[in-house]
Amino acid sequence: MEEVTSVTPPALERRARRRPPVVSVLKGKLKKSVRCSVPRVRSALTGFFPVVRWLPKYKLREYIWGDVMSGVIVGIILVPQAIAYCLLAGVGPIYGLYTSFYANIIYFLMGTSRHVSVGIFSLMSLMVGQVVYKEMFHAGFDLNEDSTAPGPDVFNASLGTNLTAGQPHTVELMGLQCGKECYSISIAASLTFLVGVYQVLMAVFRLGFVSVYLSAPMLDGFATGASFTILTVQAKYLLGLKIPRHQGYGTVIVTWYNIFANIQETNLCDLITSAISIAVLVAGKEIQERYKDRLKIPLPTELIVVAGATLASHFGELNLNYGSSVSGHIPTGFSPPQVPSFSLMSRLILDAVPLALISFAFTVSLSEMFAKKNGYTVRPNQEMLAIGFCNIIPSFFHCFTTSAALAKTMVKDSTGCQTQISSLISAVVVLLVLLFFAPFFHALQKCVLACIIIVSLRGALRKFRDVPAKWRASRTDGTVWLVTTSATALLSAELGLVVGIFFSMFCIIFETQNPKVSLLGRAKDTDLYEDLDEYENLMAPPRVQVFRFQAPLYYANKDSFLKSLYKAVGVEPFSELAKRRKAEKKAKKMVVVGLVHREVAFHTLVLDCSAIPFIDSTGIATFKGLVNEFKEISVSVLLAHCNTSVIDALRRGQFFGKDDKDMSSLLFHTVHMAVLHANRTSAEAESRSEDCRV
Repeated sequence: MEEVTSVTPPALERRARRRPPVVSVLKGKLKKSVRCSVPRVRSALTGFFPVVRWLPKYKLREYIWGDVMSGVIVGIILVPQAIAYCLLAGVGPIYGLYTSFYANIIYFLMGTSRHVSVGIFSLMSLMVGQVVYKEMFHAGFDLNEDSTAPGPDVFNASLGTNLTAGQPHTVELMGLQCGKECYSISIAASLTFLVGVYQVLMAVFRLGFVSVYLSAPMLDGFATGASFTILTVQAKYLLGLKIPRHQGYGTVIVTWYNIFANIQETNLCDLITSAISIAVLVAGKEIQERYKDRLKIPLPTELIVVAGATLASHFGELNLNYGSSVSGHIPTGFSPPQVPSFSLMSRLILDAVPLALISFAFTVSLSEMFAKKNGYTVRPNQEMLAIGFCNIIPSFFHCFTTSAALAKTMVKDSTGCQTQISSLISAVVVLLVLLFFAPFFHALQKCVLACIIIVSLRGALRKFRDVPAKWRASRTDGTVWLVTTSATALLSAELGLVVGIFFSMFCIIFETQNPKVSLLGRAKDTDLYEDLDEYENLMAPPRVQVFRFQAPLYYANKDSFLKSLYKAVGVEPFSELAKRRKAEKKAKKMVVVGLVHREVAFHTLVLDCSAIPFIDSTGIATFKGLVNEFKEISVSVLLAHCNTSVIDALRRGQFFGKDDKDMSSLLFHTVHMAVLHANRTSAEAESRSEDCRV
């Protein structure tokens, strides 16, 4: 027999929270923000430039060797990648070196992470390249990289203006005639400026929370799909095919179709060079991974391949003898600063949004990951400012969009990096190349650069092997990964990002619309109630149904809540009431009063609200309707284990009546207290009924 004795509820009393007036709060914040003092100015400067805070405390003997070693190694890796990723971005090789140099300097001054390597990133380069090629196509330029003729460009000394009907095609930009190369970097710089402005505005208005909508499976799927797109757009260089880059959706499908349609035009020199380069690069990576415990520093495989291929191409005159595409003239020194074109920005406003989000998301996530690994903290808002200015300032110096790069960050971490001094050292390495060694890469074949890019994608493409594990761990996450990867690869990077965000949010909404529901039973001699279907040795309380709904209750799932509740308890109040009225009419016709009396199998329904994190006005109305509906068939509805936010929402919605007069009889701290109250109330009602009969 269920225990029906009275239990004294625990003395839980809500704290009286008094919120100060909004006006006084705003006045206080405004007064604090405009107050100026020497300590406040010093704090603002050290906060904006963290280097001022940590550099005076730099432990020279302890840190310098690790920083110099990691900086030199990353710089050596950075140089060939900086040149290679310009193929993706659709700009000249020199601009990748500019971007790497300025980004490292600025992040050294403003970054809070000790290990993150900021600079060119394959995913950012791809997205920049898609915008650059789209705008160049609209401007009437020929997108074939080799349709160039010698001649100085307007904004820089590099060679390569486009030919249209035998004459260089130019576009007027800021009062000057701009050729193909200067127009491409003008687009990239204007886009980068907008990306940086967006990121700084996000930091100023503290909009970093938007990154929570970029789930890990979605970002992984986006990176994998983009990696497949990168592989596709670089495949033509491996074969030496002169195929213009496709514009619009379906780049992967159209590009592979064009490759196979023109496969007979394969340049054997480029094909052989590509095969040798990939073999050497992959062998170097495998050796590095297999003997990483013995090797104190990473093998500079990319630099070895670039040096060897450049020498072979130069002395073998592969461009003249075999028509192999080469990087072309790379000038030394720096181009004069140029204000980004505001006339171009009006067309790039929307294109800059996904780049700003992805750049910010990767930078902050990498910063926090390596900070946690090495036992220090970073400031996400300052990281957003840092990456924003890593885009704004370099955009005046012919650079394109940057972000943190995982591979180079891991190299820094594994080679003893202690502070961002290593980024300064990497910038010095790039500076030496810019000042002295850049022209030596003139004969470097583009297929070698494509090989460097493709081999660097091994990590991202290997994620295809993790799909079964993702699916076993969470079908929802696995589906998000597959959908985002497919949309990014088959449609476009930007559309893939949008599809991934909305699909992952749709999956969350779907989960809340179809949550797990259960009837609870009591473990013997305890106050514990759990799922009858999931646990053994539980006993359902007699004539009391305990129902648990494991999701928030709001407008989108209130119908699902009601349907699952009616199905679980086996009673739908409207149907039951209709049956009783039908039986009552039948009883009046047959003059049989006994047929009117019908009872359901339980007298109380207890709703366990422990798994309901919040409830909206529709949910409150649903609870009110539920109480009234079950009251019609003589069944009481009680709430148990509500959190304080749900209780406050119910009180505001007057669920407990005026002045919460019914709160003590409808709301209970635990399920057991609600069950005891239900049994006690039922026993008292039956006792009164018997007294009336007597």
